[in-house]
Amino acid sequence: MSRSSVPIVTVDGPSGSGKGTLSSSLGNVLGWTVLDSGSLYRAIALETWRKKIEFQEAEELEISELINSLNIELKSEKVFLNGEDISEVIRTEEIGTKASKIASNPKLRRGILDFQRSFISSPGLVADGRDMGTVVFPEAQLKIFLTASASVRGERRFIQLKNKGLSVSLPDLVSQIRERDFQDENRQIAPLKAAPEAVILDSSEHTIEEVLDLAMLEVRKRGLVA
Repeated sequence: MSRSSVPIVTVDGPSGSGKGTLSSSLGNVLGWTVLDSGSLYRAIALETWRKKIEFQEAEELEISELINSLNIELKSEKVFLNGEDISEVIRTEEIGTKASKIASNPKLRRGILDFQRSFISSPGLVADGRDMGTVVFPEAQLKIFLTASASVRGERRFIQLKNKGLSVSLPDLVSQIRERDFQDENRQIAPLKAAPEAVILDSSEHTIEEVLDLAMLEVRKRGLVA
């Protein structure tokens, strides 16, 4: 099967809407490759933070050299940067906010585009992010835009962090989520928005099992799976 004939499902939406969980679940059910694009940006954000690189001032050659120097691997829901497991450290709100900011850099987005598209492989691809259906994979046969209210997303994140033994403030989390939404929706390059043909799913009042059922219904409607 050529790359041009590989079926693609994109799952876009704001932070905390459940994109990662839905994409992973779809990948498991379908047996398809899963691209967690957010992890790519978070990994780059972590590296730039460690090296004190200001992306807004970086030249295109510097950005290209940095991206080419990184060995980012996505394996079984784990993220590795140059062999180091960074799965946990990149999930902090601080790194998430940094990732959102550097993602507004058009030079960075151009530099990472081919790497994202290299994930296309048989029998299919599920791509999770904020511009997968609008920019990275406009040819996708199914585009899902998964959303949820900021308060619900904040509560979910609050529970996750509390379960890890971390001391967090729910109002602060909700505020950070709204700030990231504003950044993502108002950036000039690839702003967060649903593709015109996207199926809108709101996970605020649904379990992940219910959301997965709704997504699989759309997959079957398009004949992407028997």
